[in-house]
Amino acid sequence: MANSPINLIFAERFSGHPLSDGVASWRFATPLPTFSYKAFAYMSRQLLAMALAPLLGLFILGIGNGFLATLITLRLDAAGESAVVIGWVSSAYFIGLALGAMLNDRMLLRIGHIRAYGCFASLVAVTVLLQGLWLNPWSWFVLRLIGGWATVGVYLVIESWLLTSSDTKVRGRLLALYMIALYAAGVIGQLLLGVTDAAGETAPFMVAGLLASLSVLPMAMIPRVSPLIEHAEPLSPLRLITITPTGVMGCFGSGLAVAAVYSLLPLYLQRTGLSVADVGQMMAVVVLGGMLLQYPIGRWSDKHDRQMVLILIGAFTTAISVAMLFLPTQAWMLATVLFFLGGGVFALYPVAVSHAADRAPAGALVRMSQGLLLINAIGSTVSPPLITPVMTAVGDAGLFWSMGALGLVLVAFFFWRRSVRPAPIPVAPFVANPSQTVVGAELNVTEELVQGAIEHEYVEDLSDVVPDVEVAEPVVGPPREDQVHIDYYDGNAEGEESRTEECQTDRS
Repeated sequence: MANSPINLIFAERFSGHPLSDGVASWRFATPLPTFSYKAFAYMSRQLLAMALAPLLGLFILGIGNGFLATLITLRLDAAGESAVVIGWVSSAYFIGLALGAMLNDRMLLRIGHIRAYGCFASLVAVTVLLQGLWLNPWSWFVLRLIGGWATVGVYLVIESWLLTSSDTKVRGRLLALYMIALYAAGVIGQLLLGVTDAAGETAPFMVAGLLASLSVLPMAMIPRVSPLIEHAEPLSPLRLITITPTGVMGCFGSGLAVAAVYSLLPLYLQRTGLSVADVGQMMAVVVLGGMLLQYPIGRWSDKHDRQMVLILIGAFTTAISVAMLFLPTQAWMLATVLFFLGGGVFALYPVAVSHAADRAPAGALVRMSQGLLLINAIGSTVSPPLITPVMTAVGDAGLFWSMGALGLVLVAFFFWRRSVRPAPIPVAPFVANPSQTVVGAELNVTEELVQGAIEHEYVEDLSDVVPDVEVAEPVVGPPREDQVHIDYYDGNAEGEESRTEECQTDRS
């Protein structure tokens, strides 16, 4: 009898699940790890040493980048520019992000990580400083486009460094560190906006440029061998729509909503009478809400139908948007509503990606994540030009009328998809998706997710999902219509209590 992991499988019967009567699900019999404090401490030190340079560089640059979008919106509004012009200048940054996400890995392959990081960070600094020299919306459009292209290049270097310097066993912890650095820098940056703006008109641009330049130091001073990366090949939008229409719609809608929050919410807040410092504080609350609520919502989706969770997120976004129109009359009320707005909007993308991963074979997980990231970038690019005409037509409240309408469209679409094809049981625990580039999207593919996807292949025929990806033959065949929910991952017990019986089976 073969001893390969493929032939070490076991059958278990799920009592208590509403669709589990008589259903057998096959999964790998992997031994549970034993805990060792010394091994954990050693791994933690190794992880910190490996991630210190790129994450420190990300944190330094992220502080300046965190308040830059808010600053540009506020300055253009103060100069008397229309909402439509502000929307197009804001969109330029996301256009640069999308272009860089598709093209920058070629540059990184040619010149290496450290030199590429120096080039991209220098470009970020130059574009920011030039914006501080004169205010012209169309010049700023070009500079923001170049700045977006350079910024995603910085993210590419950091994410590919983290990816190729580690293995799948520690990716969950790397993602946690990456998310903390990214969001913490965003919160601090927004809080610094009022302080830097009070120092003079050009001071915020100078600070952002200085921080971009300083972010090079950790990468340049810590000696490491530059890791190698492979050229990214994301799945095409048509293939993604075939695999997971719900995932594609969720990622696109997330791009629309997040770009509106970063680009147009500061405009709304300033026009309600808030000062620059107050706007920065409120934006910090939004980012903090996204940071603190994203993971609990995602873990909740492990224990429930992810399509229903997406429906609730869409409905929640609509409700919070309506609340923004009528409820906040005091600062603490406004901050509370914005906190929950950030939590709902920022949770949409990772839950949509997790839902998509529940459908995909293991060999297509990386390419699928890369493709969904590009879908998200397209949504971010078109968001400001689509919403600002509404704001011009109906007033500044058009921002929240638009976001409320977006939430309703998402709810209707997710309900329709749920009636056509019920959601699968999650194959692995939820993971946050802070990655910004198609190469770094592989960071989101953890060992647990790959293992769950492989187990899925043994239960359901996935051979036609991505034709050029090899999958395993189902052991028990595809589920019947009345047995569509088969637990590959037990979200209530972290997958350990369900491991009740092990046996060796010779599939030959």
